[in-house]
Amino acid sequence: MRGTRVFRRYHRQVAVIMCLPLTLTIITGTAYPILDGWLSLHKVSGFILKIHSGSVFGLDAIYPIFNGLGLMGLLITGLSMTSLFSKKGAIAEVPVGQLELEKKRMKN
Repeated sequence: MRGTRVFRRYHRQVAVIMCLPLTLTIITGTAYPILDGWLSLHKVSGFILKIHSGSVFGLDAIYPIFNGLGLMGLLITGLSMTSLFSKKGAIAEVPVGQLELEKKRMKN
């Protein structure tokens, strides 16, 4: 139980940090083919590509690595919070009192 709390805390922290870079990557990655291929706005699409790669901010060497590591961190912490890798299986534990209440509700 304690390990799940720690992973939840890390997952929340990484998600807050990665929110803006991933949002920029998603929006610019979607906008680039539309602006370049469909609308033929080459100057605008060039600027969008610079934002997408991080070169506008001077981070073109580290920005993709930062995005990749952040996504891997979110994936690892997110998967660890699921019951996919637990020895008990994917069945959630239900407190005994709650189970009895559910049985009574089903009878009524």
